[in-house]
Order: sequence, then C-alpha cells, then structure tokens
Amino acid sequence: MLQLPESPRISTLIPLDDSYERCRQITAEYAKTFYLGTLLMPEEKRRAIWAIYVWCRRTDELVDGPKAKTTTDETLDHWEQNLESIFAGHPIDAVDVALIDTLERFPIDIQPFRDMIAGQRMDLYRNRYETFEELELYCYRVAGTVGLMSTAVMGVDDSNRSAPWNRNQPSLNPEPEAIALGIANQLTNILRDVGEDARRGRIYLPLEDLERFKYSEKDLFNGVIDDRWRALMQFQIQRAHAFFADAERGIKLLSPDARFPVWSALMLYRGILNVIERNKYDVFSQRAYVPGWQKFLYLPLSKLKAEVL
Repeated sequence: MLQLPESPRISTLIPLDDSYERCRQITAEYAKTFYLGTLLMPEEKRRAIWAIYVWCRRTDELVDGPKAKTTTDETLDHWEQNLESIFAGHPIDAVDVALIDTLERFPIDIQPFRDMIAGQRMDLYRNRYETFEELELYCYRVAGTVGLMSTAVMGVDDSNRSAPWNRNQPSLNPEPEAIALGIANQLTNILRDVGEDARRGRIYLPLEDLERFKYSEKDLFNGVIDDRWRALMQFQIQRAHAFFADAERGIKLLSPDARFPVWSALMLYRGILNVIERNKYDVFSQRAYVPGWQKFLYLPLSKLKAEVL
C-alpha cells in the first residue's frame, strides 16, 4: 500500500492513517454507490475524496441528521468558524486531520465549502421552492459545490498543452460540468426521496412545476400516482438527464486516471432514474436503488467511455 508521508502541520489528535480510515469507513457505510466509484481512483485521490465526503456529510447532518432540531444559525456560524480553522491547518475533530492533509496535497478552494454551509442555511428555513431557478441555487450549494471540491482532486489533463502551438491556449476548465454533475446528482436524490421528504413536510419539486401539471401539494402528501404525477416525474427526470449530459462533456478534460471513476459514478447515479421509471414512478412506497449486481454491469461501459470519449 502507498504510504503517504505525514505533514508537519498535522496535529497529533489522531494518526493520519487512522483519520483517513475513519473517513473511508463512513463513506463506505453511508454512500455505497459513491464509494464504489472512489475505489477506482489512485489511492491518494480516493483518500482525499473520502475526507471531503465526510466533511460534506457532517455539514448536511447539521440540518438533516439526528440532532437537526437543535441546529440554529449560530450552529452554522460555529461550523463555519471550524471550517476556517481547518483551512488554517488546525483540526477540531479526528476526521479533520485527513481533510487538512488533503488540503495540503490538492489546490482546493474554501469557497465551495462556504457555499455548502449557505445551502444548509436554506434548508434551515425553507421547505418549499417556488421556481426551478430557486431550486437550482440550492442544488448548486449542497451538491454542485462537491463537484468543485472534487475537481481540484481529480486534476485536469494538460498533456496537449505541452506542444508549442498549444501553450498559449486558455487553461482547461471543467468546473461548469463538475457543477452540472453535482446538480444532476442532487436532482436525482430529490426525485428518489420525494416520499421521505413529504413525510417530513418538505417539497423540493418546484411548486411552479406542480401547478404546471395540475398536481397539488395535497396529492403529493397523499402519494397520489396518476397520469398527472407520471407526466410531472417524466419532466423532472428529463431535466436531470440534461444536467448529466452537460456533465459528460467535461469528463474528457479531467486527468486520465480520474475519467473511469467519474464515468462510473455518473452512470451508477443516473441508473437511479432508470429504476424510478421501472418502479412506475412510485417514490412514495418504494426506494429506488441500483442493485449491487447491476452496478458491476456499468463498469465495462464506463471503462470504454473513459478511454474513447
């Protein structure tokens, strides 16, 4: 196994390898599909992604976890202060040790982390979104930001810029596509979790879309599945597919060792949309997930796309 040297700025709060192992375990437990994709990465990159994922998960749980009822604006203010401490090289908790090491190895900016906290503030006070533009901002903050964080780890392929005639070309920038992938994933989460969110009094589907298809909030809370609901879900699924298509165009710009894992993660997550369709749009009594055996069927095609596209 590759042994990564410890940074002199890392605290003795916990050994570095132990911190990364905790991040690996948390990722494997709570993000099985995502975790499978990380296993296709080189070790240094996969460990970095685990560290980022754990921070993102802990941030999300502030407003969507077991202790969410006690979360206030002051809680998020304190969490943002902790973030500033981490970016200054001072860990607060054991898993922060791995994140600080990741920050030293990859050029990760703090702004996407701040934006994610801003997304949690939206969840703290909002349980409805009138328009898709409002929802898109939320999706960027809670998921598009993950694309930006991850892109810094994945790296960009600058090999073609070594030729003299290409040296003055602008740098490759897959960040818009990375954001698109995060938004696509979040839209998929929203469609998969409609029933679960409704039981908590939340509706993430834009209210303007419900009105467009003459489907009421009462219908949603009652789990009504009819032609109106099917048309509404087909519309939402096509929107998510459009974001996945935008994301695909940026994968070829990534470092070659990142393309296979990203293609795999994209195809695995997009597969959830196919399961929703196979379940006849019943997201009230069935949770859409891609079976383990089917996940492995995506891998050869992902590998081919990574090498050809």
